Amino acid sequence: MISVAIVCKPHKPELAHILPELVGWLRRNGYEPILDREGGEFCDSAPIVDSGLMPARKPALVIVLGGDGTLLSVARIFAATKTPILSVNLGSLGFLTEIRLADLYSTLEGWCSNCHTLDARSMLQAQVIREGELVSSHEALNEVVVSKGEIARMGDFAVELDGKHVAHFRADGVIVSTPTGSTAYTLAANGPILTPDVDALVVTPICPHLLTLRPIVIRGDALLTVRVEAVPNQALLTMDGQSAVTLQRGDEVHCRRSTHTVNLVRISESGFFEALRSKLSWGER
Repeated sequence: MISVAIVCKPHKPELAHILPELVGWLRRNGYEPILDREGGEFCDSAPIVDSGLMPARKPALVIVLGGDGTLLSVARIFAATKTPILSVNLGSLGFLTEIRLADLYSTLEGWCSNCHTLDARSMLQAQVIREGELVSSHEALNEVVVSKGEIARMGDFAVELDGKHVAHFRADGVIVSTPTGSTAYTLAANGPILTPDVDALVVTPICPHLLTLRPIVIRGDALLTVRVEAVPNQALLTMDGQSAVTLQRGDEVHCRRSTHTVNLVRISESGFFEALRSKLSWGER
């Protein structure tokens, strides 16, 4: 039987009535649901699997019940699989999770009958290079951030594009974002909004100590290097605001477009601009 994975936002009491109904609907339509640990707290009528192990089950679809944060974590877990993701907003903003709970079953019916589109979103790969050696590699859907630690003092950072020097500056950090992430942390740092289909990356300094330093948009296939020159106590590389690794002085973070994409199930074609208007009040007076 074809399996469908269900990943849930933790501690959402409404899952107690959503999940049994969803599990029943899937089985009536010929699919075998599998739940993550969070969903298993509210429903015991389906197999429970750690979300990190779900890709090995090769589900035909991932249903996300949560907010944008839950979707971001699922995107990284399933990055290499190209599994379609149907995301239902149970959070507060829900910019990426465009589907309302009231539209869950009509959207599922559209997916079952192939009356849907897949919105392919590019991801970002970040590699940590230390003394010329690869230390770790990471994927992100929204952005990666190289920043100073907890002490409220700026760090020194250098940026290179395809091996050529771009800038050296003092700041709280640097955001490298995908078009999808241009409406997230980058936007809060006064970066530009990019439509999801633009082949580009956005580089945004965080609170730079220069009036002339502004965000820039670069080619999507470029190699951007952020080097930690000096920090007051520690530096961090953060992926989608959810996972982080500690950096050392002299470390380089090589950022480039990932070979992986995230496929979001869409029924409506107007989702992005509708979200800009309804969620961020874009264009309103």
